[in-house]
Parts: sequence; C-alpha cells; structure tokens
Amino acid sequence: MAIRQKTTLTIKMSGKGHSHAHSTTTAGNITVNIDEPVERGGTNLGFSPTETAYSALIGCTNVIGNKCAKKLGVDIGHLSFDMEIDFDRRGVLLMEEVEVPFKAIRLSVTSDGPCSDEDLQRVATETDKFCPIGKLYINSGTDLKVTWQKA
Repeated sequence: MAIRQKTTLTIKMSGKGHSHAHSTTTAGNITVNIDEPVERGGTNLGFSPTETAYSALIGCTNVIGNKCAKKLGVDIGHLSFDMEIDFDRRGVLLMEEVEVPFKAIRLSVTSDGPCSDEDLQRVATETDKFCPIGKLYINSGTDLKVTWQKA
C-alpha cells in the first residue's frame, strides 16, 4: 500500500527578538539569524528581513527548478543566480504605507548542465508554475521577470 503525502501542512516556526534589529527564527533544529547591517543599527549577523525574503526566491527557484528538471528528464547541472530588486523603501522608512514594496525583481538563472536551450526553457516554464515563492511575489503585485540561460 502506497503512502499518501499530505497536500496541506501546518508548519511551525518560532522566533526571538534579541535587539531592535536582530532576531533569530527557528524551524525544526535549524536557527537563522536575521539582522540589519551596522549602518542601520544592527550587528550584521545575517541577512536583513528583506534580503531574507529575496533569498527565498533564489532557494525556491533552485529547489523547484531541479524537481521540474528531474520530472522532465532534463540534466540542468547546477544553477547559479543573479538578482536585482527595485525596492520602494518609503514603507520601511515610515514615510507612508506602500502596497507593493518590491516593485520589480529581475532574476537571472544560469544552468551549467548539458541540456539544450529548448529543454532548459521547458524547465523554466514548469518552475514558474510551481515555485510558491515566485507565486507569492507575483500575486502581491511585484513585476517578477525570471530568465533562464545556459552558461
């Protein structure tokens, strides 16, 4: 008898603020530092909250991209990423509420694998369908552009 995977999970995390700028977040047995840089009063022990959000898109694109490649039988090798973000900081500066603080994100994904350009674009299309962090940004109004290319 096959085991059925749950399609909806409740994920538990906890956090602690150590100062006005530094916090830790724990999930399972992993703890991550989130901090502001020194110039903003932090201790620079980890990514800022916004950098943490951006890095989640890279991590998710990597995980889902590799899952899609495997499902499609495409060898994408290793992926590398370059990202640019247009961030409207008026909200974090307490100047005014900003509905879409991350105006645009441009993510460039490079594959060093032997796959063809056509197969890589198939992986890209499938990844766009299934990456939950990409969906989060798009559905929040961010203009997300992800381009995939061969090294």
